[in-house]
Amino acid sequence: MSGRRFLITGGSQGIGEALVEAARDAGDEVVFTGRNEDLLAEVADRTGATGVAADVSSAEDNARTVALSVETMGGIDVLINNAGWGYFAPIGELDVGRMRELFETNVFGLVDLTNKVVPLMKDQGQGDIVNIASTSGLKGHRNGTAYSASKWAVRGISQCWQDELRPHDIRVLSICPSQVQTNWGGKTGRDEPNKLFASDIAETIMAALGANRRALWTEIPIFATNPWQSE
Repeated sequence: MSGRRFLITGGSQGIGEALVEAARDAGDEVVFTGRNEDLLAEVADRTGATGVAADVSSAEDNARTVALSVETMGGIDVLINNAGWGYFAPIGELDVGRMRELFETNVFGLVDLTNKVVPLMKDQGQGDIVNIASTSGLKGHRNGTAYSASKWAVRGISQCWQDELRPHDIRVLSICPSQVQTNWGGKTGRDEPNKLFASDIAETIMAALGANRRALWTEIPIFATNPWQSE
């Protein structure tokens, strides 16, 4: 299926970049956001997608992003809430202010942007919303209070939206990747061949979106087949 209209947040690198590439390869229109204008320009030039300098934690940026998507593509068929970042610290040393900042992007920004997109999808009679959670939202881990809590929230929010939006033929899918080899959190050189690649996540999402509309894949955890073995 091609010709869909995608809005992808955090699309200038990592999983978001892989999704921009996959959607464009499938013949879809894409608007994507990011905060690094150099990366935005590079991905836009390479893929032909439309890049928007925007921060999902800003309500004003979200309104501008949706307006530009409608102006550029005529609407939004697929919203992929991918933008997010991590903060890790042990309890007893946790900076609650940093945790609040993280929630502004990972949770509240996701909700605000979707709140602006859903009326468009209801008017057109269908749509797809993909929320990028994490396996950290399936099982807590050391130093993960802030990040894991944000991803547990994304999973719970996704379940609420599934119940609300199914009558409108709007599918909501929660994706829970394990560790992915991306330049995430400023970490480079994560070149472990047995970990997941961003393209693995993008391919999974595109497959789910390609399912017959009567089929809703509610949640997909994605692990590498052998994540602990090093070569």
